[in-house]
Amino acid sequence: MTTDTPQDELLAALHQYLQETDFAHLTAIEQPDLTALFSDLAGLKTEVKAESRQFKATLDSLSDAVETLKADNRALADELAKANERLEQQRRGVERAMLLEWLDIYDRLDAGHRALQNYRPVDGLFRHSKKQDVGFIASVGEGQEITLKRLEQMLQRRRVFAIDCVGQPFDARTMTTVAIGNDPSQANAVVLEELRKGFLLEDQVLRLAEVKVNKL
Repeated sequence: MTTDTPQDELLAALHQYLQETDFAHLTAIEQPDLTALFSDLAGLKTEVKAESRQFKATLDSLSDAVETLKADNRALADELAKANERLEQQRRGVERAMLLEWLDIYDRLDAGHRALQNYRPVDGLFRHSKKQDVGFIASVGEGQEITLKRLEQMLQRRRVFAIDCVGQPFDARTMTTVAIGNDPSQANAVVLEELRKGFLLEDQVLRLAEVKVNKL
């Protein structure tokens, strides 16, 4: 009858394994090659420096390109602003010329309208104005008055307004003197009569008013 227990069997198997196994390769630890290691580190450091220089050069190039682009944009914006200013000046010049032509038409209509208003039918002993002639002249006067109002509305829509002159002190900025009057009942340098209307385009003089000024 054997007396070995499972524990004794395990110990015997372990002892046999230790006897038969060569552990020399486990204790032989290879020493690192320091020269190769330092060489590799130096090479890596050189590569990092080269990459850093290249990256910095790339950033400098991008920065120069951005500054150049900004300068070009500023120059382009300046040119566009100048072009817009020139176009606006041309537009104002064309508008001013057109409005002055309208004012010339206005003067002619106004003169004709005033002439018709001053018309008086002949009513003498041997001669009378025909009723149809009087009616025709009146209708023409009404038509010219409507046309004048229409033209005034068109001018006002384009920011053109007549200068208020009569009874006002003479203003060299908006008026020009073409006649002198003497009216003791009025103050000196007051406008007695408006001989040709003046107009403002917004707050700028479009055409000077021609006036008769009182001089005491």
